[in-house]
Amino acid sequence: MGRMTDNSAFYAAAERRIEYLTLAIGAAAAVCAAIFWSPSASAGLAFGTLLSWLNFRWMRHGVGVLARLSIAQEGVENPRVPRRTYVKMIGRYALLIIGAYVILRSFGSMANGFLCGLFAAVAAVIVELVGQLVRGAPALEGR
Repeated sequence: MGRMTDNSAFYAAAERRIEYLTLAIGAAAAVCAAIFWSPSASAGLAFGTLLSWLNFRWMRHGVGVLARLSIAQEGVENPRVPRRTYVKMIGRYALLIIGAYVILRSFGSMANGFLCGLFAAVAAVIVELVGQLVRGAPALEGR
């Protein structure tokens, strides 16, 4: 049981690092975009990064709630999921679609930066994976 707790703490810390890395990578890219591209592209990149970060947070929260509920309500025929969880799981897609539509439709000069900003979380996950490879992640249970 202690091993599962150790792994849970490790992965919770990894998720927090991914959140911070998303914002840090997005901020650094926005500064570079302002210097080498244009201020409007930098603003689009910052906005895309914020949406990427929010999407990751809401997804992490939704999956966490569903995992806890599945354990707590094991054997229950009709498990109860809070409405807020549904809103976050579906709302993150709606927010991304609306944000992309507004940027692409109204602010064409921000479009490239916005699309790049949406990949800030992907870059953060890759950085975290490389960091785990270098530091050595804990072994998976059962192996």
